[in-house]
Amino acid sequence: MNLLRYFLPVLLLLISHLSFANSPPEPLPSWNDTATKQQIIKFVQHSTDSQSDTFIPVADRIATFDNDGTLWAEKPVYFQLYFALAQIKEKAAQHPEWKTQEPFASVLKGDLEGVKKSGMEGLLKIVMASHTGMSSEQFDASVNAWLKTARHPDSQRPFTEMVYQPMLELLHYLQQNDFKTYIVSGGGVDFMRAWAPEVYGIPKEQILGSSVKTEYKVIDGKPTIMRLSEINVNNDKAQKPLTIQTYIGKKPVFAAGNSDGDLEMLQWTKTSPYSSMALLIHHTDDKREWAYDKDSAIGHLEKALPLAQKDNWNVVDMKQDWKQVFAD
Repeated sequence: MNLLRYFLPVLLLLISHLSFANSPPEPLPSWNDTATKQQIIKFVQHSTDSQSDTFIPVADRIATFDNDGTLWAEKPVYFQLYFALAQIKEKAAQHPEWKTQEPFASVLKGDLEGVKKSGMEGLLKIVMASHTGMSSEQFDASVNAWLKTARHPDSQRPFTEMVYQPMLELLHYLQQNDFKTYIVSGGGVDFMRAWAPEVYGIPKEQILGSSVKTEYKVIDGKPTIMRLSEINVNNDKAQKPLTIQTYIGKKPVFAAGNSDGDLEMLQWTKTSPYSSMALLIHHTDDKREWAYDKDSAIGHLEKALPLAQKDNWNVVDMKQDWKQVFAD
């Protein structure tokens, strides 16, 4: 009896330690324990509790995420533009006329301000010259080749490391709870499909974005999908719900975005017959990332922020809600 009394505290401590070791890890470890994190966890717990009035069947657990500024950074310019500029420089030897033609002349001189002055018309010329006139396989290979050596001009990190660690955790948390996660972005769908499946754990068929028109051709006896110099879909603003309806066929119950370009997707999600969550990422951290909203051309956030506050959407204050922004 005395021996049992002596060992009992040790046994209880061991059992407690084993129970703690076998308990599931705390979700969203890179998030501070703020109201935003608590609301996300509460939403997921209630959505997956079959006894809850807000239970959502697995088949209807659709979550959509914008990419630029929501899952990875987007400053000083959208990362896909860096790829386009690199492609123009690579193709320049085949186009000697570009030395005197804008916006190509500014690209070749490394004059980003000159490129910006060319406006949307100039940017469209750059995208068409760098993203088309090749097969889908060739384009995919060119994106992957660029990603191997390209670095962000400020951080010097590979662009695929400019992903927000808290948002990666959120994606995985939803996936672990049987939410089907989609990217619904204004970025090029084929550009994202070249790298995003590995980075986000989202298969290609669940990545939706802007696209150019394509054509089926047989070249040297091989069936080929060729990329044409014409926009097919600009997947921004009101187009996002249309794209979701066309390719998913179900209204999301969770949506995350960071700009006015995501407003309609977030609004549409909030009309779900199920309990739903609209998450708006507000870039407030000028030390670990960038602080911007309504005065920024990239990630312009003017209409969505006051609406989110009025309708009680969940707004992520990056400075307050995130312990870290990028992975260590």
